[in-house]
Parts: sequence; structure tokens; C-alpha cells
Amino acid sequence: MTPRAAVIMAAGQGTRMKSPIPKVLHKVGGRAILDRVIDTVQASGCERIVVVVGNHSPGVRALVEARLGKDAVAVQDPPLGTGHAVLAAREVLADFQGDVLVLNGDCPLLEPKDLEPLFKLRAEGVALAMLAFEPVDPLLYGRVLRGANGHVLRIVEPKEATPEELAVRVCNAGMMAADCKAMFGWLSKVTNDNAKGEYYLTDIVRIATGESLLVKASIAPESAVMGADTPLQLSQAEAIFQQRRRAHFLAEGVAMLAPETVHFSWDTQIAAGTLVEQFVVFAPGVSIETGAVIRAFSHLEGAKVMAGALIGPYARLRPGAEIGEDAHIGNFVEVKKVKVGAGAKANHLSYLGDGTVGAKANIGAGTIFCNYDGFDKFETHVGEGAFVGSNSSLVAPVRIGAGAYTGSGSVITRDVADNALALERSGQVEKEGWAARFRAAKLAKRAKK
Repeated sequence: MTPRAAVIMAAGQGTRMKSPIPKVLHKVGGRAILDRVIDTVQASGCERIVVVVGNHSPGVRALVEARLGKDAVAVQDPPLGTGHAVLAAREVLADFQGDVLVLNGDCPLLEPKDLEPLFKLRAEGVALAMLAFEPVDPLLYGRVLRGANGHVLRIVEPKEATPEELAVRVCNAGMMAADCKAMFGWLSKVTNDNAKGEYYLTDIVRIATGESLLVKASIAPESAVMGADTPLQLSQAEAIFQQRRRAHFLAEGVAMLAPETVHFSWDTQIAAGTLVEQFVVFAPGVSIETGAVIRAFSHLEGAKVMAGALIGPYARLRPGAEIGEDAHIGNFVEVKKVKVGAGAKANHLSYLGDGTVGAKANIGAGTIFCNYDGFDKFETHVGEGAFVGSNSSLVAPVRIGAGAYTGSGSVITRDVADNALALERSGQVEKEGWAARFRAAKLAKRAKK
């Protein structure tokens, strides 16, 4: 296979997003759009990836360097158009021999299968392969003008198109593949003699055909190549992503009572035989084993749920939560960085943060792991078969022994031995007749007003 490289254009200002966050750092399915595009080109076999960034977006550069290294960054400064952006990568790819794929960094739904036709055309001898699509509304897109044989002749931008050319439905998706040296050779001939005074990547089509080279387009679905330039488009991309993920999990044997209300992330893992009820959110980093039940209105992030566990309704699992087989995490229970053993239960109104809960332990309603002193986090460990009474506060660092009990309403500040009972309560005081006197005094005061 011919070696493959990719140049991702991510230097745009993203002004239409109207956000301090750079456009390509907005998320779809819980993952930055640029990360999603990098995922796609890596899965497409691109061994070299260069991302063109602008000096106005240090966050974009930081993402690229953290993921691909400093050598993967090319800077476009100042921004003078798409052709100028790709040229910024020429030096980085000076030693590369093979095909180079050029694509936009704001296409969150692009998949490897959408790009493969470009490499197939290249293998068939097409000098310049490009992706096109037929949008519902082609108003803002460059038109792909083809000859009678279907070969691409040129691309015309809408501001410079004639009425006849604007009637063409096939539009440029902004993604092209060609021999690396040929690509940069054509780009070096592009001028800015146009309405915007910019260097258009699309001009290389005209240059290539002028050299009697073959240019062909593959038609992709609009959803595959759609950008996310505005909050509306971002929401539309998210909706399509969610539809795809729901269809995937249903086909894999995950039962959903109201799939349109369930939201997934890019890396959600759910085994067949799981039941997911209404209005559940899977944030990034969640894996669910078979037979688990995720009940309505639960939110999971960075958590692992093992076989047969019951979560919710109204449960929150935060990063580091590991829920063991057949364990129960019930309504209004929050778990963070706690490993809950097999068969353990925390069914009501509790916060479990930093520590462990042993197998078959019972956490009573209103229990709190007091894990933070304002500066540092400390751990609470509840042993196997322990019974923590309702409304207990376990002040970390503390350990409740296997089989131990804590009395309801206790504030436990010291370790509890195995099979012991720990009580911490002040003596109950009862004042006879106090309630009747209190009501009489209040009523008399109200009567004088």
C-alpha cells in the first residue's frame, strides 16, 4: 500500500461559533472535534499527520503536541486561505513520499469508510481525488463542475459562480488526496486573484486539469462531511452521533426502553444483555458488563459497572467508581473513586468518595464518606459484610472492619474493629411539656398583632 499522510486544517478563527473555545475543541460525543478527526485519519492508515494551527489558538496547538508531538504542528500565520494553510505543512512533509490527504479539522462525523474512496481512486491512477456531496442547501458551498465523462474540471466558489453554475448540486467537501510532491507543486502555483484575495485549495483542481491530469470526485453523504461551524451545526452533529450510537448498541443486544432519551460518549462500552432505562447519560470513560441494569435519570462518567449490578434511578457515578457484580447503587447515591464489592448495597441518599466498600456490605441511607478537609483527600474503607447505619458520617481516614456495625446517626472518626459495634451519640434530652408551652407562647404573640 502506498504510504499515507494527512494534513488537517485547524487554523480557522471559528468566529461563527461565538465562543472563547476554538471551534475544533468543541466536543461531539464527549470528544473534541479535532481529536475525532485525528482518530479517523489514524484509522485510515495515515502514518504521518500534520495539523495546521493558528497563533490565535494555543489550545489547539497544545492538543496536537500532547497527542502527536511538536513535529506534527504547522503554523499558518497570517491566515490567507485554505491553499495557504496546506502550504504551511510543506516543510514538515518535505521528506515524505506517498499520498497526502488534505481535510478539514471541523468534521466531527467523518469516518474511515468515508475517506477510503479517495485512496481507491488514487490506486486506480487518478492524479487528484476529492470528496464531494449533495447538500440539502448548497448556498455557501463551492460547486464541483464536471465534464460529460464525469471527470472534474474545476471548482467554483459561490461568490464567483454564474447562475448556471450555482444550479449545480454537487459541492466540494474540502477533502482531497494526491501524491505529496504533486500536491505541494500545484499549491505553489495558486494565486490570490479572486474576490476574497485568498489562496484557495480548490484552485489545484484547475491547475491539475490544465496539466491534462485526471481529477475525479467520490460522492459522500452530507452527514459524513458536515462541518460544525455554529452552535446549531454542533447540536446537529451531536444528534446524528447519538442516533448512530443508539443504533449500534441496539444492534449489539443492549436493551433501551426509550433510546431517544439515552446519550452516549465516543468511548462508551456496553455489553449485550444490559438494560438501560430512560434519560441516562454516559459521559466519557464508562464500561458496562452484561446483565447490568442502569435505571432512569442516572449519570455515569469514568466508571466501570460489572455484571448484574443495579444502578439508579437517579444515581451518579463519577470517575474512578467501580461497581462490583450484583452490587446496588440506588437513588440519589453518588460514588467517586470507590471500589464497591460484589453484592454490596448503597440504596439511598449517600455520598461515597475515595475508598472501598467490601463485598455484601450495606451502606445505610444518608451515609457520607467525609473525605476532604479543604486541602487533601483521605480514604474510607468499609470491610466485607459491614453494616453502616443510616445517617452515619465516616470521617476519613477511617476503616470499618469486616462484619462491623455503626449505629445510626454516628460520626465515626476512629477505626472500627471487625464484628464490633461503633456508636457515637450524645445523650437524648427530653423536656416534658415543652412543645405545648412553645405553641401557646407563639399563638399568644400572634394574637397581639
